[in-house]
Amino acid sequence: MQITVLFFATLRDVVGARALTLELDDRVNSIGLLRAELSARYPAAADNLGVALAAIDEEFAFDQDGFADGAEVAFFPPVSGGAESTRPEIFRLPRESIDHDEIIAAISTPRAGAVCMFTGLVRGETDKDGHLPETDCLEYEAYEPMALAKMKQVADEIRSRWRKVEGIAIIQRIGTLQVGDNTVLCACSSPHRDDGCFEAARYGIDRLKEIVPVWKKEVGKSGETWIEGDYRPGESDAR
Repeated sequence: MQITVLFFATLRDVVGARALTLELDDRVNSIGLLRAELSARYPAAADNLGVALAAIDEEFAFDQDGFADGAEVAFFPPVSGGAESTRPEIFRLPRESIDHDEIIAAISTPRAGAVCMFTGLVRGETDKDGHLPETDCLEYEAYEPMALAKMKQVADEIRSRWRKVEGIAIIQRIGTLQVGDNTVLCACSSPHRDDGCFEAARYGIDRLKEIVPVWKKEVGKSGETWIEGDYRPGESDAR
């Protein structure tokens, strides 16, 4: 059978390719067997493949899960567009700067009297073991179709917990970002400040860091390092 295999972040660098088209024996038909096959073909990546997360056709997958001819399988480390409606939702992976005022206006409905927004920035110094190495820039990449789908999942989870939330925006920039640039945003609107917008925005950014497949590389005078998380999604994180 023939499948497409995608690699992201550290794996992309170690394998030396973002995407491969592979011809496989029909017996290599599960994620676990594919890990072993790829480890044999790319021994330098064996350790990374052993702990990598997997997805089949843009949904989390596990070692026992099978795939068919023509499938798209992705391997990546743990992770570190919009729809108009009466309760607006915005999901984006832009390369340009995030316009906070535009987002506030977009998620504010006639019923909304409060907006809570979290936004992240590229910092120039990162505290590591008591040292403050300087960062020149960050490079972000995403498994884009899956990232947008998982942003929608986060929004659905927010709505199931905070029923009075009106608008939701989840945005993660990709590409090369300089010190001081905004990087990520999660914002929620609600009728009043006590109707969940604070809690929902905090939940949104935390959940984005768990299940939305986006990674960053720190670039500085001391070199380049992919920053990878340690959250490992379970079957309850799949939809």
